[in-house]
Amino acid sequence: MIKVGVIGCGSIAQHRHLPEYQQNQETEIAAVCDINQVRADQIAKEYGATAYYSYEELLNDPEIEAVSVCTPNYLHAPIAIAALNSGKHVLCEKPMATSLEEAEQMILASEKNGKKLMIAHNQRFVRSHEKAREIIQKGELGKIYSFRTAFGHPGPETWSADGTNSWFFKKEQAFIGAMGDLGVHKTDLLRFLLGEEIEEVAAFVETSSKENATVDDTAVCVLKTESGVIGTLAASWSYVAKEDNSTIIYGEKGILRMEESPEYSLVAQYKDGSVVNYSLGQIQTNDSGGQNDSRVIAKFAECILNDEMPAVSGEEGKRSLAVIIAALKASETKKNVSLANGVLA
Repeated sequence: MIKVGVIGCGSIAQHRHLPEYQQNQETEIAAVCDINQVRADQIAKEYGATAYYSYEELLNDPEIEAVSVCTPNYLHAPIAIAALNSGKHVLCEKPMATSLEEAEQMILASEKNGKKLMIAHNQRFVRSHEKAREIIQKGELGKIYSFRTAFGHPGPETWSADGTNSWFFKKEQAFIGAMGDLGVHKTDLLRFLLGEEIEEVAAFVETSSKENATVDDTAVCVLKTESGVIGTLAASWSYVAKEDNSTIIYGEKGILRMEESPEYSLVAQYKDGSVVNYSLGQIQTNDSGGQNDSRVIAKFAECILNDEMPAVSGEEGKRSLAVIIAALKASETKKNVSLANGVLA
C-alpha cells in the first residue's frame, strides 16, 4: 500500500486525484495540504487524512511515499523538485512547469534521487485514443495526411474551487491560460497518437472572452510533425454551450473520429465506404468525478510498485510543454517557430 499526500486541494484534486486514490486498492491517502486551512481540514476529514498547511511540513512526514502536485502552475516545479529531493515519488499536474528549464530541473531531480516523476496527461489513457493509436500503428490508415484537434469549454470559473477569482486567470500564477489548461493535453495526445514529434508551430494566442484574465483564453495553432503531417489545434475557454474534446486523424485509407459522436467514442471511416463504430466508454469530464476513472492514479501506482518507467515521463511532459511554449512564441513574434527533437530550436 503506497501512502500518498495530495498537495493542493482545489478542483483537480477533488475531481480526480483524491477520488481515484481512494478507489485504488494500492494507495492510501495519508495526508493533504492546502494553504486554505478550512479547505485542507475539510478534505482531510472527508478522506481520513492528516491536514497540512504548508507543503514543506507534508514533505517532512516520513510515512508519505508519493505525492500529487495539484497546485497553481507556477508552483509545480519548486514543489515537485522539493518532493523528489525529500525521497517522494511525484505525480505532477500539467503543464509540468512554466519553462523548459524548470522541466529539466524536475527531470534531473528525479534521476538524482531515483524517484518516479509522472505527468498527469490523462488523454493518453482514454480508451478511444488508445484504440486509435493501435489502428494507426498497425498501418490501417496508411500514410497520415492531416489532423484536427480541439479542446474547449466555458472556462475555469465554471468548475475551479475559486470561481472567477481562480489562479487560472492570473499570469503570475498560471503562466499560460487555455493553452496550458487544455492545449498541452492535445499536444501530448497528438505526439502519442502519431508517434512522432512536432517540428514546427504557427499560432494565434489571444485573450478575447475573459475580461478578468491576464492569460490567453482562445488559441488556434497550425502544427507540423517531423514527417510532414500538418494539422490544427484549438484550445479555448470560450465554448459556452458545450464542451468539445474531439480529435480527427485523416489518412490515406480512412479517417478516425475520436470523441466527436454522441453515440460512439471512436468512428473509423474507410476509403472503401465501410464504417466501424466503437463504444469504448465516455471521455472523462470534471462532472463525472471518480465515477469515470482517468486511470492516471492507477498508472502512477503501477510504475512505483513495479519499478517501471512512468506512463508519461518527465521527458514526455517536457516535450509536450515545448510545443505550447513554441505556440506562445509564434503568436508573439508572428513567425513560425521550429523545434528539434522536442526542444525549441
